[in-house]
Amino acid sequence: MKLADQLYQEARSNAEAGQVSESAQMILRALDQERRARSVGPQVVQLIKPRSSWGNRS
Repeated sequence: MKLADQLYQEARSNAEAGQVSESAQMILRALDQERRARSVGPQVVQLIKPRSSWGNRS
């Protein structure tokens, strides 16, 4: 969340300087960092091999 806070501060500075587009980009990046920080935990990777017979059904 530290990076998100930094991005919000940068967004505020950009907004105060009239750089609205840059500010919006920083806010979106900060929101993405918050989302990533909350989703930390075990990740499951699913490896599913397609059956070759699925496409050959009659």
